[in-house]
Amino acid sequence: MLVLKFGGTSVANAERLKLVSDILKEKFSKEKGLCVVVSAFSGVTDMLIQTTDLAEINDQAYVKRLDDFTSKVADVASKLLDKKALAEIIPDLNENHTVLKNLLSGVALIQEASKKTRDYILSFGERNCAFILNKYLQSIGLPSEYIDARKFIKTDDTFGAARVNFLTTNKEVQNYFKEEGIIYVATGFIGSDITSGRTTTLGRGGSDYSAAIFAAALSSKELEIWTDVSGVLTSDPRKVKKAYTIDEMSYAEAMEMSHFGAKVLYAPTIRPVKEKNIPTRIKNTFSPGDPGTLIHSNPKTTDNAI
Repeated sequence: MLVLKFGGTSVANAERLKLVSDILKEKFSKEKGLCVVVSAFSGVTDMLIQTTDLAEINDQAYVKRLDDFTSKVADVASKLLDKKALAEIIPDLNENHTVLKNLLSGVALIQEASKKTRDYILSFGERNCAFILNKYLQSIGLPSEYIDARKFIKTDDTFGAARVNFLTTNKEVQNYFKEEGIIYVATGFIGSDITSGRTTTLGRGGSDYSAAIFAAALSSKELEIWTDVSGVLTSDPRKVKKAYTIDEMSYAEAMEMSHFGAKVLYAPTIRPVKEKNIPTRIKNTFSPGDPGTLIHSNPKTTDNAI
């Protein structure tokens, strides 16, 4: 099974979700099965953080920010889905947003938002995105299934930056992800406390990390991380005009770059796939034909420019 992850810029709106779907359709024609991990729509996580911050001080401006969030979700769904699919999905979205509204009302009432509460609020971003993308794939005739990662990625109770229990997580994933000929559409960034079942988040870059966790558990032949650049560049193209894509690099080089702030990589992502010797490829959603950068144990060449 091939595991792919699409970041926030790749799933920012209906038009970009269609691009993602085109990529998945092409991949699915060649693979027995796909596991697709998605982030929240671009900007949504920040929107939910701002909404929670306002609610915590009982600033009623949080209501407007909540409306902005629900409007964005509704806009993406209405532009992406046909009338039949939209009618089928609206009741679930409305129910979800009612839960979120009530939760934020409680935050405003007591003027407190714990890390536990914040994790649950932030989960609405990834869950909405995966839910809508899954419905679209089904509407265009692709066999897909929505996967709430909280059922599979089990963590401790360090809310905001939870640590994964890999033994339990691997068992949960391997016991469920057995069917071939299907596209599993999974939420990134979130998991659940192994003791209480409460929602947790995996910290910065958590969706990349989620994809690596699934890839390692499934012994995927490759992990593809789809973003808005054609791989890992030698330097910041905004500052260095002659920056170019590195064709191949080692896990050690990728880890070093992440420690020095390379935003295309996230250090914890590397560990699960490195342990299983699973290659990771950085790809560009907006230029899918570009080969990107392949990160693996034994690159043919090492580019000293990094």
